Amino acid sequence: MIERLWSGRSALWRLLLPLSWLYGLISQLLRYSYVWGWRKAWHAPVPVVVVGNLTAGGNGKTPVVIWLVQALQQRGLRPGVVSRGYGGKAQTYPLRLNEQTTTREAGDEPVLIYQRTGAAVAVSPRRKEAVQALLSQNDIDIIITDDGLQHYALARDFEIVVVDGQRRFGNGWWLPAGPMRERASRLQSVDAVITNGGNAHAGEIPMQLAPGFAVNLLTRQTLPLTSLVNVVAMAGIGHPPRFFATLRQQGIVPVKEVPFADHQDYSAGQLASLVDENQILLMTEKDAVKARGFAAANWWYLPVDAELPVTQGNELLERIVSLKSPKNH
Repeated sequence: MIERLWSGRSALWRLLLPLSWLYGLISQLLRYSYVWGWRKAWHAPVPVVVVGNLTAGGNGKTPVVIWLVQALQQRGLRPGVVSRGYGGKAQTYPLRLNEQTTTREAGDEPVLIYQRTGAAVAVSPRRKEAVQALLSQNDIDIIITDDGLQHYALARDFEIVVVDGQRRFGNGWWLPAGPMRERASRLQSVDAVITNGGNAHAGEIPMQLAPGFAVNLLTRQTLPLTSLVNVVAMAGIGHPPRFFATLRQQGIVPVKEVPFADHQDYSAGQLASLVDENQILLMTEKDAVKARGFAAANWWYLPVDAELPVTQGNELLERIVSLKSPKNH
């Protein structure tokens, strides 16, 4: 229903326009309260790079964060990652992640980023506190904030917006009548736009999500995706159809596709009921970080990596590496 509303295929979105106008007014006032100096943003002593989006729903932001962190690590830098920790509920904030941190505490995306990159990660609804927690305990060169484009209380040196190249901005309206957190004109003020799939517009950096080998949740065994048969696919991400489309592009036609809400918490019985003993349950890596603790032998996940054109990717990285540090504010 939401997809139909936000894409403009259903005229019912017009009924929500008054709420959208209110949302837009509040969001614009919040942004300009910092732009005009009515409120003061906090400046970290190291460069801050925001990876965010203008729309609600999955755009491929987390794979971009992982790509960026790993690329900076390969260049000898020590990036740290901060996040709001959506979907998690820690006893105290800020929370620095370690090997024992669960998705119930930190949320699924921070745990995934921590496991994939080994970088220092901290979560807090107030990102300033997460940054301070990292800097107090780690030798950090640069901060990457996972989401937070609209969190103007944290000053930033570089803004990257990730755009869904197929859905773009739907009907273009603010929430809840449309998918927009900010209007598309905001792209004119950011430092880089990465377009996930579809056709990148002029000035945008195209990106594809490249699937790797399937990984068994229980044994960590890896197999080519095409070796899996009798697959039931599930996805609890911002836009589940993207995962199912990826499988079909790789030659996997699931016997059943089961979408879940983004950041959904799972139970062993809930997922076990999706398959019989002769079927394979195939999920996203984001789902796997929540299900690994009670996984069955026939549960697998498919990791994906962000792939950018070499020249444009290197140019983006050079711009980020060249950010001045330390800073004096």
